[in-house]
Amino acid sequence: MNDTLPSLDPAAKAVSDQLLANIKAEIKKSGPISFTRYMELALYTPQLGYYRNTLKKFGPAGDFVTAPEISSLFSECVANQCAEVLEALGGGDILEFGAGSGMMAADILCALYKRNQLPKHYYILEVSAFLKSEQAKTIQAKIPGYFDRVVWLDALPEKPIRGVIVGNEVLDAMPVHQFTWNKRVKERFVSLENDVLTSCISEKENPSLTAHIEKYGIDFADGYTSEVNLYLPGWMKSISDCLSRGIVLLMDYGFVRREYYHPDRYTGTIMCHYRHRAHINPLIFVGVQDITAHVDFTAVAESAEENGLTVSGFTNQSAFLINCGLLSFINDAVDEKSRFLQNQQILQLTLPSEMGELFKVIALTKNVEIALMGFSSMNQMERL
Repeated sequence: MNDTLPSLDPAAKAVSDQLLANIKAEIKKSGPISFTRYMELALYTPQLGYYRNTLKKFGPAGDFVTAPEISSLFSECVANQCAEVLEALGGGDILEFGAGSGMMAADILCALYKRNQLPKHYYILEVSAFLKSEQAKTIQAKIPGYFDRVVWLDALPEKPIRGVIVGNEVLDAMPVHQFTWNKRVKERFVSLENDVLTSCISEKENPSLTAHIEKYGIDFADGYTSEVNLYLPGWMKSISDCLSRGIVLLMDYGFVRREYYHPDRYTGTIMCHYRHRAHINPLIFVGVQDITAHVDFTAVAESAEENGLTVSGFTNQSAFLINCGLLSFINDAVDEKSRFLQNQQILQLTLPSEMGELFKVIALTKNVEIALMGFSSMNQMERL
C-alpha cells in the first residue's frame, strides 16, 4: 500500500471490508474476474460500491473536487451554451448524467433563470439514492422556487427529449477493459494470491477485445498496458435514442487516440483518488476510492457518428469556458477578496498545468444545425 495515503476510518473500513469479501467470494467461486468486472463491482455494487455507498466523495472533505465545485463560473459557462441551444430549439429539457453533489445542476438552473431560459424539465439520471438526496438538498437550497422542474430518473427516459444532455466527468467512471500487448492482445484479470487481490494476464482470448484493439492498427511494444471502453458504443446508442433534437455536451479528462496510446503512456491511464491523493493502484481501498480511466475522445467521436450523432465541437476546457463568456464574469466580484478568489478559480479551471488542457469538451448534435459558442469553426474531426 502507498504509505502516503491516509488510513481508513471505521465507517470506510466497514464498507471496504464487506465489498472486498464479496469480490473475493466471487473469485473463489468462479475464478479470476476481468478488470472491467472488478471496476464495475468496486464502483457500482449496490450500497457498497464507491458511487453507491454513503461515504463523502466530493469537495474538501471528500476525495476530489470537480470543476463545478471549484467555481460556479464553470456551470454559468455551461448554462450559456445550454441557453443558446434551448433558444434555437424554442425551448426544451436538460438531462444531466450523474449529478454528483448537485452543484452544477443548481448553478445551471440559477444562471438560466437569470436569462429567462429555464428548461421545462431538468432531468437527473442518478444510480445512488444517497447522492439523489444530496443533490435535492443542494438544489432546494440554491433555487427553491424552481425545484419542481427537477426530475430524478433511474433510467434514460423512454420518450426522447428535445434539448441538452450534459455529462461532466461521467465517461471516466465507466468500467474499462484492461489489456497488455504480448505479441497479441491479452486481457488483464483480477485474481487472488495469498488472499490478496492481484492483477494477472489471462491466456483466454476475448475476441471482442482483440478485434477492437487490432482495428486501431497500433504497433504496440510488448508489455504495453492500457485500457479500452467496450461499453461506449452501446452507451452512445442509448444516448442517441433518447434525444430527438439537440446536443450532447460531454466534459472529461482524456486524449485523442494518438495521444491516448502514445508509446510513452505504456502503463495505461488508470487513476485512483482517495482524500485528494492520486495514485495508480485500483486494488486497494476497495469501494472507498474512486477508480477512473482517461477518455479516448476519438472513440467517443466514432461511436457518436456510428449512432446518428454529429460531432459539432471539440476543444479543451479552457477554450470552451472562455468562448462561453468566462472572462465576462470577472467584474462581478463585489470586493477585492472575492476578486482574488475568483481569479484563483479561473486559473485553476483554465491553466494548462491545472484543468485547462487535460480536460476536454465535445459537443454532439442531432437533427439541429447551430454554430455552438463554445467551439471554434475548425474541422473538429481532423483534430480527433
